[in-house]
Amino acid sequence: MVSGGKSGARAAPSVRRGSRARTLRIIGGSWRGRKLRFPASPAIRPTPDRVRETLFNWLGGAVHGARCLDLFAGSGALGLEALSRGAAHVSFVEQDAAAARELQARLEEWHAQGAAVARCDALEYLGGAATPFALVFLDPPFDSDLLGRCARLLEAGGWLAPGALIYAECPARAGLPALPPAWRALKSRQAGEVGYHLLAREPPAPPQPA
Repeated sequence: MVSGGKSGARAAPSVRRGSRARTLRIIGGSWRGRKLRFPASPAIRPTPDRVRETLFNWLGGAVHGARCLDLFAGSGALGLEALSRGAAHVSFVEQDAAAARELQARLEEWHAQGAAVARCDALEYLGGAATPFALVFLDPPFDSDLLGRCARLLEAGGWLAPGALIYAECPARAGLPALPPAWRALKSRQAGEVGYHLLAREPPAPPQPA
């Protein structure tokens, strides 16, 4: 199963979305208005401008200074938007070679600081040594089971800082899969056939007095 990028089966309207647009723009921050190119593959389905704008309005000041993980990076739009808005670091994970090369080229062209691109499978990446992130973007292949699987690995593997925020996309008709008990939904909306959600990981409860 493909699990490193945003490829995989997806409803027809979303595939068409990906095949129409090969450039995006950064919405806010220091790179506002810059154009982002990405490979002409229908498998890469970037999050639309209006959804990204809603997401980053939800996040507000939580982005500034945060360590972020863009696990199914694709075009890299979510992670680049985070860098533009002051994220301290973004790790991009993308297994498609062309997409990873294009993303690396944008980072070099824009003299990005605090960014790294890992060309590998998402599940393979989460099987490695963990460094906690405060913000994670999860936009896996549509109609796959990867959202639930990655959520469990993120939680069990020590990838999430206490109080971490997680953005997730999934088919609206199916809703979110079973998620770790510590995760709670903060915001949810729908754009066409896609549901998008902002979740938070509850900090561990303080120890009870003896």
